[in-house]
This record gives sequence, structure tokens and C-alpha cells, in this order.
Amino acid sequence: MAHWGRVQILKFKMTANASASTPVIEPGFLVNTEWLAQNLHRPDLRLFDCSATMVVDPVIKQRVQPERAAFEAAHIPGAQFIDIDAQLSDRHHPIHLMLPPPDAFKAAVEALGIRRDSIVVIYSTGTPWWATRVWWMLRVYGFTNAHLLDGGLAKWQVEGRGVEQGPVEAPAPGEFSIAQPLPYVAAREDVERALHAPKVRLINALRPAQYSGEEMPRKGRPGHIPSSVNVPAASLLDGASGELLDDAALRDRFAAAGVGPERAVIAYCGGGVSASLVVFALMKLGHPDVRLYDASLGEWGSAPELPMQVEGR
Repeated sequence: MAHWGRVQILKFKMTANASASTPVIEPGFLVNTEWLAQNLHRPDLRLFDCSATMVVDPVIKQRVQPERAAFEAAHIPGAQFIDIDAQLSDRHHPIHLMLPPPDAFKAAVEALGIRRDSIVVIYSTGTPWWATRVWWMLRVYGFTNAHLLDGGLAKWQVEGRGVEQGPVEAPAPGEFSIAQPLPYVAAREDVERALHAPKVRLINALRPAQYSGEEMPRKGRPGHIPSSVNVPAASLLDGASGELLDDAALRDRFAAAGVGPERAVIAYCGGGVSASLVVFALMKLGHPDVRLYDASLGEWGSAPELPMQVEGR
């Protein structure tokens, strides 16, 4: 039987079986609120709120609404705001929200004040996958010292921790070197090959009703890519706290869907956002080969020559 890989320890020692009041960092993956509270004043810390909402638009069917107003109403002290659509998406690509090319990504990251020696912590309100989307983009370009704030702003506030209000000044420019892109991105051709590749597992991260085709998408065709299994991104979170499930529970979730380390994984969703949480969780477990189909159903579901499956048909 294949085994999950081991997560590489970067700069910090992992704290096992810690209580909620113990500062915890899982290098390159998670920090908890206690760790962040104790490290807010580190000069190398770069903290970001990248909250957004996908809203219905009568013209383009859907658009990304950056939650800047909510950020200015309440954010963790020292945080900057990232508008994913405007700042960290390829504005010249015909498909929405695509990963920027290297030069554009470098310029955007430097404008955010990120340096190669920064410790980056990212959160988003409501759902964490906007944050894991940014985390994934940084990983693609070789930056491994970015972390998701477990539980996000909601947990921070439930614990009675202070917030700031109002707009913030732009950070001093960073200095960021782009590494050769790592193999964490899947293209349409990779997914087409995966349809007939028993060693590749396709994962759909949408809600069950979206996966089955019962719920009509805002754009494209209903259903899912044939042979894919459904692991809803929200199922990887604790419903009460919004925190990521522990490793044992994550393995159980994936195992129940037939996902293990013996198969390469390509995760997708509607636009490459919620599936980034699936990628994050699998990489945290040490999965040796997991990629995000960046264009997701924004491309596949709109191409009539590509197959889609609706449950019961």
C-alpha cells in the first residue's frame, strides 16, 4: 500500500497535539491565531486579507467582488488587502481568474511588499479558498513560506482579538525572484489525458448539487468531468470553527472518495478557487503529485466538444 509523503520542515518546528492556546506553525501550510497574535510585530511578517465573493452579474453571469469594504470595516492589525481579480489574475487571458505569467506575478507580488525572506500569512473571510488560491500561486512560483491562518478572521474575532478599521497605506515595495514554475498547474490537455489514465484521479471540489448537475451553473454546462469524484471543499473544514480538519480526518475524507497517494490528482471546480483548498489539503498531507486545473469548468464546461456527465443520465 502506498503511503502519504512527509511534509518538509522549513524554518520552524511543528507543534503536535497542541491546545487552542498554544502557538502553532506548520511550515508552509498553517498558522493558528495564537501564533499570529504573538508574531504580529515581526518585521518579516506579511499579512494579507484576500476576501472576495463570487456574485451574479447580468452581463457576464458572474464576477469576483473584492471585499475591500469589509476589510476596511475590520481587519487584523497590520494586514494588507489583496484584490485577487485585479492584482493576481492574468488580465489578458480570455478565461477569468487565471494564474498570471511570471513577470506580471513578480511585479504584483513586489507591489504587495513580499520579499523572498518574508513570512506570509493569508486569510479570507467566509471561506478560506480565496486564501489558498493565493497560497497556491505563490507555491507555483517557488515560494514555500506562505501560510493559511487557520479559522481566519472569524476565529480571530471570536477569541476577542483586536481589529483595525479603515484603509491602509501601501507597503514598501518588495523584492521577489521568480523560480521556474513548479508542476502544480494542469491544463486542458492534462485533463483530457486523465480521462483515460487509471493512475490519475480527477477531483471536483464543488458542492454535491453542482457536481451532480442538479444545480445549474452560472456559466457553461451542468455536471462534472467524467470519471471525477466529488470532494467538496467545504467538507474539509470543521463546520463550527471554520478550521481545516486534522490530518487523520482529511485522510478519511479523501479515502472515502477513493483518493490516496498512489494516484496523481488533478483538482478542479468552477474557476480554480475552491479546488485550491483541495490542493492545499493534499499537499499538507504530503501527496506526491497534485495539480490544480486552473481554467476548471470555466473552460471545460464552456467547450461543447468536451464531455460532461450529469448524474442519472
